[in-house]
Amino acid sequence: MTSICFYFQVHQPFRLKEYDFSMIGEDHLYEYEEKNAKLLDRIADRCYLPTNKLILKLIKKYKGKFKVTFSISGCAVEQFALYRPDVLLSFKDLAKTGCVEFLAETYYHSLSFLYSEKEFERQVHKHREKMKTLFGKKPSVFRNTELIYSNELAKTIGKLGFKGVLCEGVDRLLGGRNRSLLYRAKNTQNIKCLLKNYVLSDDIAFRFSDATWSEYPLSAEKFVGSVSKIESGSVNLFLDYETFGEHQQKETGIFQFMEKLPALILEQPHLDFKTPSELLNALPITDEYDVPEPVSWADEARDLSAWLENSMQKEAVKRIYSLEDRVLESSNEHLIDTWGRLQTSDHFYYMSTKYQDDGKVHAYFSPYSSPFDAYINYMNVVSDFEDLLATR
Repeated sequence: MTSICFYFQVHQPFRLKEYDFSMIGEDHLYEYEEKNAKLLDRIADRCYLPTNKLILKLIKKYKGKFKVTFSISGCAVEQFALYRPDVLLSFKDLAKTGCVEFLAETYYHSLSFLYSEKEFERQVHKHREKMKTLFGKKPSVFRNTELIYSNELAKTIGKLGFKGVLCEGVDRLLGGRNRSLLYRAKNTQNIKCLLKNYVLSDDIAFRFSDATWSEYPLSAEKFVGSVSKIESGSVNLFLDYETFGEHQQKETGIFQFMEKLPALILEQPHLDFKTPSELLNALPITDEYDVPEPVSWADEARDLSAWLENSMQKEAVKRIYSLEDRVLESSNEHLIDTWGRLQTSDHFYYMSTKYQDDGKVHAYFSPYSSPFDAYINYMNVVSDFEDLLATR
């Protein structure tokens, strides 16, 4: 038996408003509320609501045999509550089916594990409790920001009581081994690794509407044909949820593709759908996944260069984490929350100076005209935040 595991990342950052040098010391409101609300409205109507509606329909149609998994950042949850509570209600409706698993992650979709284990644990606890409050169950499987993973991360989440983690299946680390099998994290007893099938995931997420792709157009039948060739383990399809309706707009046929897929999968006697927790219980561990240096699911390199390659990114992230002790000692919830939002990985992603295909992806997501504008704007905000912190 081979199981299909659909996992969707749901995240929206709190985008910063244009904040020039003259505003330092004068304006302590950093976020572009109108733009954040407008963008969320668009994505809710294009993606979240229609895709949730479709998934609920498919779960009911196939009487629980179709299952999916989500990880929703705290930033996204807060924006749903502020601007589109109907989206949050639609996720709660999915949770009630018992066919949807919700994972834990860092609350602010941050790089905190790389800089502060204390802050990482604070954010994971905060997110875990939020998921329990919203959806009725405390997550037992972890997914780090942008699938950033290493042996050290596995040890840390093991101490936090998790039983498994989602990872990128990196070719150079697998050495020809099958990414569809279940692995144990190195130097741990209780952490199991589910590895992303990046080829099949990216066929949907990135290549679906690419008319220059040799496999275009990607039909549900063609995709199931590829999945059927995998004879055991799990096909882990890890995607941004905004793939549906936003990155791949409805005119591409992405919703028809998704609606047709479960029937074709379930017609195959050796295929079914499972959530990560079910896979961790069902599959045997076949080998060890050794990741001495952090990897991620971003860009061709599958490393940390999307956020930490150039001097601007390194300076910005170092500066925000240097404030940890002062922020936490303030015991001011507003300052602590603001600091958390300023840790969101997107801020550093926008500062990337990569070119070619990676650069195009970074530019697509960035609200800034250049990575240098992203850096200057962010550092102006941090400068004001430092001044504000000094007065409290």
